[in-house]
Amino acid sequence: MNAADEPVDVIDDAGRTIRVATRAEVRAQRLPHRCSYVLVFNSRGELFIHLRTPTKDVYASHWDTCIGGVLLAGESFAQGVVREIREELGIVQAPRALFPFRYVDEHTEVQGMVCRLDSDGPFHLQPEEIVRGEFVTFSELARRAEREPFCPDGMAVIRKYAAFGLALLDPFAKVLLQGRH
Repeated sequence: MNAADEPVDVIDDAGRTIRVATRAEVRAQRLPHRCSYVLVFNSRGELFIHLRTPTKDVYASHWDTCIGGVLLAGESFAQGVVREIREELGIVQAPRALFPFRYVDEHTEVQGMVCRLDSDGPFHLQPEEIVRGEFVTFSELARRAEREPFCPDGMAVIRKYAAFGLALLDPFAKVLLQGRH
């Protein structure tokens, strides 16, 4: 099935499904929907970031701090997270749920769940969605976000993660809290 034709739950402010639409309709009409966000860390505490393909339907050719994506109609967060990890990284591993997350901008409106996955790989990246990926420190992420385009929802996830004190092992994480990205 073409990604644009995938069925997606459209949700209300409380997160209840109110109808099903295609992914293309969700994007074109900026309908509220559910997404998964997975922060992937290696054994050195570095974060996996990846460059999205130029064919993505939102934030094309941007770097992203999270693996994940739109949940399919009827899919739970737990199911969607495992599916996205399998599709995008080519591994089967269950992450740990961290916190719920809401994000709204001119392109999208989502309610999500942020999870953490600890893995050194190896990964088998999905070529339809990911150009390349690498592990970086929080300080390197902050430097790169100053000069390269990053998905704004992923950067909002990082700021919330840092605000919860989960990233305080890196003395440069406070840069991410300033919200300049």
